[in-house]
Formats: sequence, structure tokens, C-alpha cells
Amino acid sequence: MQPLQAGSAGPAVTEVQAALRALGLLTTEPTGADVYDEATALAVRHFQQVRGLSVDGRVGEETYRALTEARWSLGDRVLRYDPERPMRGDDVHGLQERLLELGYDAGRADGILGAETEVGLRSFQRDYGLTVDGTCGPGTLRALRQLGRRVTGGRPQLLRQSAGMVESGPHLIGRVIVIDPGHGGEDTGFTAGETTEADLVFDLASRIEGRLAAAGATVYLTRGRRGGPSLAERTAFANSARADLFVSLHMEAHGSRHARGVASYYYGTGSGASSTVGEEFANLLRREVIARTGMLDCGSHAKTWDLLRLTRMPAIRLDCGYLSHPVDRQLLLDARLRSTVASSVLAAVQRLFLPAEADPPTGTYQLSTPA
Repeated sequence: MQPLQAGSAGPAVTEVQAALRALGLLTTEPTGADVYDEATALAVRHFQQVRGLSVDGRVGEETYRALTEARWSLGDRVLRYDPERPMRGDDVHGLQERLLELGYDAGRADGILGAETEVGLRSFQRDYGLTVDGTCGPGTLRALRQLGRRVTGGRPQLLRQSAGMVESGPHLIGRVIVIDPGHGGEDTGFTAGETTEADLVFDLASRIEGRLAAAGATVYLTRGRRGGPSLAERTAFANSARADLFVSLHMEAHGSRHARGVASYYYGTGSGASSTVGEEFANLLRREVIARTGMLDCGSHAKTWDLLRLTRMPAIRLDCGYLSHPVDRQLLLDARLRSTVASSVLAAVQRLFLPAEADPPTGTYQLSTPA
């Protein structure tokens, strides 16, 4: 869809404003003008901030989808698993949260009713003498609301995920890792002189691929030098490859002359639901890059971007610096810096599978691989 922003007009703007009013984020009365004004942009920014989306005040596909999902509350409709068109919404997220609180493995609380959520729902229905049909209707809702929280000390599926990474052994042989160079094709990203962001992240991804492959991992890139797959194609590729890890690479740009540094992102709502291993990996990788390059530390952050939400394995996005900042740009254009970042990724991936007692200090792990 064409993004809606300040100055846009038409029925789509009216629909967005109605959704914002229903959420209590827009208090102005309808004027019939169908204009995307400053109040609308401010309400959209508020919504994006709360939902863990990129905060730009515009309504693109991801923000529009999130607004659509936000209009559903648990009990508004009957929920059932449809493998062709999975149901999405805040009501699905509420069901997943409730099942997880009761100790049932419903998968990630991502607001998408998939096969794992149906299995968790059927298990709950079976244990509580309900009709085991995998459908969340009035009877199942009543039972869910009558029961108090049972799980303490961490959610079982998150604890199993974290433990499973270490129990699977410290080696990388046989691990499947998908590296996603951002942008590509007609989307070149930020341009620095004759070099584009798409070219730089592809070069970085190739260096990472070589190091991980030398360590025994099976590595796939989501695109070639000239390809430009959609976000849905990137996540579908990682899921079909049954990857153990997914790493998306970007280099940022911003209008502020102060914007610089390295940041990492993992799936999380900011209110408890998150990818435990994803968060651990995002922190490991960011700290390795900072320790080895000396770049500014911009932290790790929970986001609900589809890139992180739709992948079924621990997934992170690494922003390696700002091409719009003169210092970061000079560093990122240097092939030696990109090699250092590639070595940081190798170290972080290896450390993720090591038990705590064998985990070396940040910035010290070395694994001999071809240059």
C-alpha cells in the first residue's frame, strides 16, 4: 500500500482515524475532510511507540496491519486455527498469553494463531473437560477467565528454548543459520558516494557466511548481490530452511547529525512477551561488535517488526552504524571494519551455544577461520 502521511487524504485516512479513536489515541471529532493532519500523525507515533514499531508517524503496511489487529479483544470473535489464513489480532495474543500463564505451550505470544497455539488450546480443553475442538468459543473463554495464573518462575517454553540451545552442544557443525542482507534490488537503501547500503550489507553478509561455514555451520543468504526479496519472502525462506538462527543486517541513516552507533533488535512487545534466546543473542552480538570496533553502543531493543515476529526461530536485526554520520561512514566503508563485524557475529553465534561456565569474556573469543 502507499504509505499515509501528513497531507494524505481519502477514505483510507478516515479508516485510520476511526481506528485511532477506537483505541483512545485520537480525541478530535471527525470533520469529514479525510485529511491526515498533525493530530493524526501524533496519534500514529504514539501507537507505533507502544506497539514496538518504527516510529515515523506514517501508516505503511506494517502499521496498518497492527492497527487492524489492535481492534480485536479476547471474546470479540470465535478463534480457530486456519493453516491457509491464520487469524491475527490482539485477541489471539490475549489467548496465547492466557494459555502460557496457565502453563500450556502455545508457542510465541505473537498474535498469530498458528499450529502451536492450537496444540496448546487443545491441551487446555482436554485437561479441563471441555470439548477438544481447538476452537476458542464461549465455553473455552469462560473456563480461561475462571482460572488463575498457575506458572511461576518463567514460562516453560521459553525456559526449554534457552536450555535447548546449550544442551544441543557447543559445536556449530550442522547448525542452519540464515543471514539476511537488508534492502537489495531497486531498494538500495542509503547511498554513500558510489556505494549503497545494499552493497555494503551484502559484502558484510558474504564475510559472515564464509566465517560461519568454515566453523561448520550451514549458511544461507536471503538474497544475492542483485536480488531484492520482499519481507514476507525473507521470513518464509528462513522458516522453510528450518534455521536455528536468523540475522538481518542493516546500516542506518538519519537526519540528525548526532545519530551514530550500533544497535540490535529482537522480537518483544516490551510488556513481557519476548524471544528469550533472541534477546540473549541480540545482546551478545551487540556487545561483541562494540568491544571489537569501539563504535557507540545504542543498546538492544524489543520490537514487533514482522521480520522478527514471523520468523519461527530466534531472530535479530543488527544495525551496524549510521552511513549518514561521517565517523560511522568512514568506518563502514573500510573492509577491515566489516571483517571485524563478521568476526563478531561468529563469536556471538558460538558463545550462544556455550554453557555459562565455558563462556569467554566479551571481545576475547577467537576461532581460527580463513580470512
